[in-house]
Amino acid sequence: MGGYFLAVVVLIAGITVFAKAVRIVPQGYEWTVERFGKYTHTMSPGLHVLIPLVQDVGRKVNMMEQVLDVPSQDVITKDNAVVRVDGVVFFQVLDAASAAYEVSNLEVAMVALVQTNIRTVIGSMDLDESLSQRETINAQLLGVVDHATNPWGVKVTRIEIRDIQPPRDLVDSMARQMKAERDRRAQILEAEGHRQSEILRAEGEKQAAILQAEGQKEATFRAAEARERMAEAEAKATELVSEAIAKGDVQAINYFIAQKYVEAFRELAVGPNQKFVLMPMEASGVIGSIAGVAELAKEALGKQQQAAPQRTAPQPPPFR
Repeated sequence: MGGYFLAVVVLIAGITVFAKAVRIVPQGYEWTVERFGKYTHTMSPGLHVLIPLVQDVGRKVNMMEQVLDVPSQDVITKDNAVVRVDGVVFFQVLDAASAAYEVSNLEVAMVALVQTNIRTVIGSMDLDESLSQRETINAQLLGVVDHATNPWGVKVTRIEIRDIQPPRDLVDSMARQMKAERDRRAQILEAEGHRQSEILRAEGEKQAAILQAEGQKEATFRAAEARERMAEAEAKATELVSEAIAKGDVQAINYFIAQKYVEAFRELAVGPNQKFVLMPMEASGVIGSIAGVAELAKEALGKQQQAAPQRTAPQPPPFR
């Protein structure tokens, strides 16, 4: 009976020693090894054999990238506005021994460090800057915290400010300010549109006046040119009539006088101050006038023909 009990004790002791001696480290972790309580080395993932009662596992360190929540806290900005800020930290342990033995509680230390630097960074900014420059805040926090956690064997990969909450009354004031700013911009845009419209209208009227003046100038020039050509035509007609009379053509002067006679009556009829015109105008009278003028022309022509031989007759030589 005693031998059976001893065998059981030896078996249990052997299993315990074997369990203490053979260790399997899972993927993504590293275990530290201590000899009589002092760190000696680090075990990587895989199968390892320790010396029972001499060596033991110290700390089991997670080597994967981890996410750490930063609790919300009240922060006072540079312009004395109180905002509530929280965030999240992404980090990864690179040195298991440093993370295990350089800091007592890694996660608590990191949370305290991030919260302190959040107060420092946001406290140096105005409220508007803290609300609009979140990327700048993240970059400053990342640089400071990563440098501070370097002795702990930790690499901080990212810090994100998750939310910045101003007080409710401040949010209402900002909403009213934003509404007033938008109304002001709308009024400015409306005034600019009205101003542009007036400018365009004035430009259009200016162009229309210029075009109208140019048209009047062109019309005046054309009218003057037409009057000049008409005067030239009148002078040419008068010259031709004079030449025809000089040659003995009586019909030319009859046509010329009759035309002027008719034009004079037409101008009298279409005058703006004449509402009603009543004048004797018999065709025989007009023809008689023309015939009288023709007789005068014949007499003038006959006198010219009589004077012509006298001017051309040779003078007799003087008597000696």
